[in-house]
Amino acid sequence: MVLSPIAKRRLHQFRRNRRGYYSLLLFALLLFLSLFAEFIANDKPLLVRYDGQFYTPVFVSYAETVFGGEFETTADYRDPYVRDLINEKGWMIWPLIPYSYATINYNLDQPAPSPPTQENWLGTDDQGRDVTARLIYGFRISVLFGLCLTLLGSLIGVTVGAMQGYFGGWFDLLSQRFMEIWSGMPVLFLLIIMASVIEPGFFSLLILMLLFSWMTLVDVVRAEFLRTRNLDYIRAAQALGVPTPVIMVKHALPNAMVATLSLMPFVLTGAITTLTSLDFLGFGLPPGSPSLGELLSQGKNNLQAPWLGMTAFLSLAVMLSLLTFVGEAVRDAFDPRKIFVQQGVEENAVEEMAQSKEKDA
Repeated sequence: MVLSPIAKRRLHQFRRNRRGYYSLLLFALLLFLSLFAEFIANDKPLLVRYDGQFYTPVFVSYAETVFGGEFETTADYRDPYVRDLINEKGWMIWPLIPYSYATINYNLDQPAPSPPTQENWLGTDDQGRDVTARLIYGFRISVLFGLCLTLLGSLIGVTVGAMQGYFGGWFDLLSQRFMEIWSGMPVLFLLIIMASVIEPGFFSLLILMLLFSWMTLVDVVRAEFLRTRNLDYIRAAQALGVPTPVIMVKHALPNAMVATLSLMPFVLTGAITTLTSLDFLGFGLPPGSPSLGELLSQGKNNLQAPWLGMTAFLSLAVMLSLLTFVGEAVRDAFDPRKIFVQQGVEENAVEEMAQSKEKDA
């Protein structure tokens, strides 16, 4: 794909912001690793060789009788009896962290919540579950939830804002009055009430939060379309009979996407923070789900175990800081003033170097 000169300058400006550029790389690496959480933290082996055959418990559930056991239920690979059966005729390859987010460690030396050890790197919560495993799974759920909410909310917000700005008139007036009423509602309290009535889940919570999060980008996109709809090239396209959807998408929308892309990292930060707040209050994901908000609640309820609160705080602080740095870098990359100022500084530096060489000659 060939980039336009403007896109190349923006990409160059984004890379010049080292803090934002490396924050994006680090955040993308953490997200990529969390997508394979089942291969990093799991209470099932990655690969089992038994009696000359290979088994993949990560993908397929095997009964205990497959490995010479007595029960038809799913094999518990942490059970010493099942381990001995497999080790007699084969071997197992375990993940780096032999615990899933719901696995309870019954062999703790201290009552739960237990402090960090070589087996449980960040300790366990008050139910004996490994904090490291829950942190990995919770990070994945929080980021994926935030990305879905941001993309869907941005899609609706950009569409509504584009229609308001382009058509104007009564449609814009009625839409603005509706948004004023809708945005004046206590969002957090309404989410708590709805979450207490509807069974909480990933998609149900996503739909509930989408009812209010789509308004974030409407005003920005509306302002851009109000500005561009009176420009000469838009009027020329209208005079030539270009269909309205083509004018909106191909000619007016690129100008609005500059402000939209600059705000999207901050919208993602707000989505993750809202989900964390609901989980902290107990109105978010179903009980037992790995969540950063639930981990914060564990730290509040167990002040005698400071590793719980510190783990949740540091993980949220690092994640939100990375997203904020990325948002600042994207905002600077799309700011034409900084691009032109930087170009002017570079041109002046080149001229000064040329003049100094002429004087030396």
